[in-house]
Amino acid sequence: MMDDLLQYRISRPGKPLSDFVESFWLLHNRSGNDRETVGLPDGLMDVLLFKSPSTPFHMVQLGGLTRFEQATVPANSLLCCISFKLPAVEYIFGETIAGIVNSGKVLPEGFWGFTENDMLDFDLFVEKATRKIASILPKEMDERKSRLFELLYETKGAITVKELSEKVFWSSRQINRYFSQQFGISLKAYCNILRFRASLEHIAQGRLFPEGNFFDQNHFIKEIKKFSGVAPKELFRNKNDRFILLSAIKQA
Repeated sequence: MMDDLLQYRISRPGKPLSDFVESFWLLHNRSGNDRETVGLPDGLMDVLLFKSPSTPFHMVQLGGLTRFEQATVPANSLLCCISFKLPAVEYIFGETIAGIVNSGKVLPEGFWGFTENDMLDFDLFVEKATRKIASILPKEMDERKSRLFELLYETKGAITVKELSEKVFWSSRQINRYFSQQFGISLKAYCNILRFRASLEHIAQGRLFPEGNFFDQNHFIKEIKKFSGVAPKELFRNKNDRFILLSAIKQA
């Protein structure tokens, strides 16, 4: 469980926002010390509102991680975030994130009407973000893409590219071209990230064995180390809450 000086809150939207938004969340380091953390791939694209005593308020769009990444949560910093599912990239933002995978970009001042004051009350932040996103939801989606993401999220990545192609009547080559151009990764790579994210829920409960389309225990351990940098046992221990995503899953 996170200590009292590292506050984490999360709110999940209902339909129809949940087709595009995974969650809204807040992270507040209320201590006078920086916190060393490790970012883990979760298959999402984030919009962050951030401020700290040494950094003025600004907003950033993150393109999502394909690997673990060392990070620091500065002392007395506050972060509010909207985590988007991949369909939002095309249908909410109308752009590609292929160029900001494992990185990000600063958003223009006043993006979506957000200001520093919106960080003062998490519930009001969620309400404002919900209203804004609801106002720009698409009236419809390409049926193949809609079904593709529905299957990806239902199976949590435990499905082959061939199966997906057959079920959505879209060639593997075309799907991979779409993923590469739009998101900067292959479909298979994205499935592996979703499967890793699903495994975190098992590891958080101390279930340190494969439960999602892994060949065997060795394959499971290899994949967990690839995406987190450590073996499942060390990930579960989560010393000093450095894997914040795992800590959040445990307290959810």
